[in-house]
Amino acid sequence: MEVPLNPITRSEIHQLESLLLFATLFRPEVIELIKDPAERLTWVDSLAVAAGAIAREKAGMTVSEIARELGRTEQTIRKHLKGESKAGQLVRETYELIKQGKLNELIKTIEMIEKGGLKEVVAKEEYEKLVQEYEKLRTEYERIKEELERMRQTIELESLEKAREEIERLKKELEEAKVELEKTKKDKKELEKELAELKTRLMEAEAWEERAKELEEEAKRLREEKEALEKKLEEIKETIRKVKEELENLL
Repeated sequence: MEVPLNPITRSEIHQLESLLLFATLFRPEVIELIKDPAERLTWVDSLAVAAGAIAREKAGMTVSEIARELGRTEQTIRKHLKGESKAGQLVRETYELIKQGKLNELIKTIEMIEKGGLKEVVAKEEYEKLVQEYEKLRTEYERIKEELERMRQTIELESLEKAREEIERLKKELEEAKVELEKTKKDKKELEKELAELKTRLMEAEAWEERAKELEEEAKRLREEKEALEKKLEEIKETIRKVKEELENLL
């Protein structure tokens, strides 16, 4: 049986996905894990997602593409691909067994289960239930995948329309910004003119301030001269008074 280890087409991806899932389900240690009916559906679901993720990874799909197609979060897909989940570890091991040419051993295991050769591990009716549950899950998975694809297309159309609206809004803002820029340029010229006038007035004010200081110094000097003259005048008056008294005494 030729196995598409690196699938290209959709059919090859699904072929590898199915082979990984069934081959993993029928490994003896996995059969032991899924014996409990209460946990079986959870295990089948996890293994199905892990098988789908690894098959698509081998086809070159990105984590985001795989997550979108399988309807799971990117974090869940990464855990499966990195082997951080038990399901991811088991499916990855199955892939390596197939790659090493040990697929025949897995097929023999499956045949033994179908013939009832491993009834001590899992009963025939349990196997039939397992297959039925898997088929139900697979059908639901395909339905959800189609629904997700429709939703993705709808979202893409809505996103495109929103992008167009955003572009128009940005164009409008750009035009408004251009108008505001022109206005700012005019305002800048007026401000530069006012600034030049203020500088001139400031220089004049500084000149007047300097002149005021000079006048203040001059006034101070004049006050000192006035005080000196007044003092001299008093001395002269005193001298005149004394001379006058002496003249009066002589007469």
